[in-house]
Amino acid sequence: MANILIFSELNKGSIKPVTLEILGKLNGQNAEIAVFGDLADEQVKVLAENGAAKVHKLKGDKVDQYSPEGYANALHSFISTQSYDYVFTGATSMAKDLFPRLATKFDAGMASDCVNFLFEGDTFSGTRPLFAGKCLAKVNLQGPKPHFVTVRPNALGMPDSATAGAGAASDANVEVGEIRAAIKEIIASASEKLDLTEANIIVSGGRAMKSEENFSIINQMADVIGATVGASRAAVDSGFAKPSMQVGQTGKTVAPSLYIACGISGAIQHLAGMRTSKVIVAINTDPDAPIFTKADYGIVGDLFKIVPIMTEEFKKILS
Repeated sequence: MANILIFSELNKGSIKPVTLEILGKLNGQNAEIAVFGDLADEQVKVLAENGAAKVHKLKGDKVDQYSPEGYANALHSFISTQSYDYVFTGATSMAKDLFPRLATKFDAGMASDCVNFLFEGDTFSGTRPLFAGKCLAKVNLQGPKPHFVTVRPNALGMPDSATAGAGAASDANVEVGEIRAAIKEIIASASEKLDLTEANIIVSGGRAMKSEENFSIINQMADVIGATVGASRAAVDSGFAKPSMQVGQTGKTVAPSLYIACGISGAIQHLAGMRTSKVIVAINTDPDAPIFTKADYGIVGDLFKIVPIMTEEFKKILS
């Protein structure tokens, strides 16, 4: 049995879902949680119900706001006092900034953006996409421990059941040391919807949307089904959508349970960013569009007619 630490980011005081995905997959291993700052008792209970053996609340000077140097120093000081074999986290924007720096401090190996993994005893074997998702590589980690692993959000899915752990919570003081570059301010997005990388349902529009105003029909559908709105690179380059909405190799890589592509032809760079979606629905007037080769369900037709019809049907079903 491996000793494992999962570093969990908090979203408005709540654990991010990818933490529970990882916990579910680690069922049977000794898994502990580390968070910065306080965590409500109800959140600690959720972690315990999903298998967490302990919850460590890391506290110290200059950890109230994220900085890559500060968080790396703090986690290094905490992990160095423990005997973990592996340290996991979600492959979020923060983790992509933080974990390579942290792994370097330990001169340890790292497997990034894994979409699956398993343990044989205490030996890790991970699966991660290569060449824009065209193939999957099996990876192992060697060298000094702890090893570091990041897991793509939504890739594992939530566990059907889990063995409850003790979930005892305790405070741990950490040393941050000197921070040479500090983040002065983080401005939150005006949108209350989940980031694309964490969304369970995504509705995306392509160049066929024709204008920024026409994205309103995509937004209406997204509001009904609780989805986040994305866009293809063509739509972003045309000025129809913001860069933060871009899905693809040069945008954000996503793995939702449902991906609805509206007026997206299916260029290779776009497919690279969403091909791990569980169910893909494509709407396009071109029956030979490449997106249909990856779609589970395809609708050949005008999105400006089909999307409003789908929105109304969703309203009926959900009411």
